[in-house]
Amino acid sequence: MTSEPAADNHATHDCRRYIDNLSDYADGTLDDDLCRELETHMEHCENCRVVVNTFTKTVTLYHQLPAPEIPNTVRERLYKVLDLREFRPEDDE
Repeated sequence: MTSEPAADNHATHDCRRYIDNLSDYADGTLDDDLCRELETHMEHCENCRVVVNTFTKTVTLYHQLPAPEIPNTVRERLYKVLDLREFRPEDDE
C-alpha cells in the first residue's frame, strides 16, 4: 500500500486570492483586514510565505539599484511601440 501525500489544510483558492493582492501588500497599501488575513495565512502556508518573501525581497533589491541609462533612440522606440508618445518628456521631441 502506498502512502498518500499529506493533504493541504487550506483551500488553494485562498492562496490565489492572497497572491493576487501581493503587490498591494508589498507596497503597504493592502486593506488592513486582508493584510492580517494574509499574514495569518502565511503562518500556515509555506508556499505563500516563500512567494511573498521572494517578491518583497525582489522589489527591495530593485529599488536599491540605480536607474539604467537608456539611449534616446531606444526610449523613443519604446514609447512608440507601447503607444506612450504622449508621456514622452518634451526635451526628447
